Amino acid sequence: MRWRGRRGSDNVEDRRSARGPVIAGGGSLVGILLVMGLVWLLGGNPLAVLQGVQNQQGGGGGAPAQVDPQEDQRAQFVSVVLADTEEVWSEQFQQLGNTYRDPTLVMFRDQVQSACGFQQAATGPFYCPLDQKVYIDLSFFDEMEQGLGAGGDFAQAYVIAHEVGHHVQNLLGVSDKVHRLQNQTSKEEANELSVRLELQADFYAGVWAHHAQQNWNILEEGDVEEALNAATAIGDDRLQRQSRGFVVPESFTHGTSKQRAKWFYKGLKTGDMEAGDTFSIPYREL
Repeated sequence: MRWRGRRGSDNVEDRRSARGPVIAGGGSLVGILLVMGLVWLLGGNPLAVLQGVQNQQGGGGGAPAQVDPQEDQRAQFVSVVLADTEEVWSEQFQQLGNTYRDPTLVMFRDQVQSACGFQQAATGPFYCPLDQKVYIDLSFFDEMEQGLGAGGDFAQAYVIAHEVGHHVQNLLGVSDKVHRLQNQTSKEEANELSVRLELQADFYAGVWAHHAQQNWNILEEGDVEEALNAATAIGDDRLQRQSRGFVVPESFTHGTSKQRAKWFYKGLKTGDMEAGDTFSIPYREL
């Protein structure tokens, strides 16, 4: 992917040097217990607080973690991709007569606190609609390559663009509508709605790639294959088969490998936001 020489985004928040959550009361037992209780009420993992305290109290009195200089190049790449999404979606929203609000991208290490609660890096990249931020531990890209066989810079760009796609859905009111419907339906129907939401985010990632190619000629040989391989690698059916040895379609929340690759490619080929209505199509035909 051609990305060097273009501007990076100003909307990047780098928390990679943080050793853990800041604990109220200077790390006192009462303060720690209060924060753990709050995290539990918000649906987060209280044990992450204890881990954060251990990180702060160990390793040289809370000195910041070192950032690998080689990782900084990856951080620059992420910043450029985010800037590209800002320009593309600003253009698309303007055509719709709307104004696009840029999300913030938070780079973190191991664990992070968001408005959606504490999350571990093992969760993978995620978007929090409550603070309109995309969160990513850059080591996820190593896991993509080594654990899933989905390496390549354009595969990484697809992941970022997918999470920004959720931001687009949030701004358009799609996310809120889906979450309301999920609260009124069965677990299986709620999962189907989640699949539709995720496939549309894949489609929007493709729409971004279409217009980024038109604007900056970003694609190199093999890039599209990298993104399709990444979409295939994180399909529910493939991940379940790898972890369980069998699949349970009723539990799918993101879509099959075939579906994810299909909708990304459709967005890439059309570049048309209106072609990505994953909610009006019969579920079996997605």
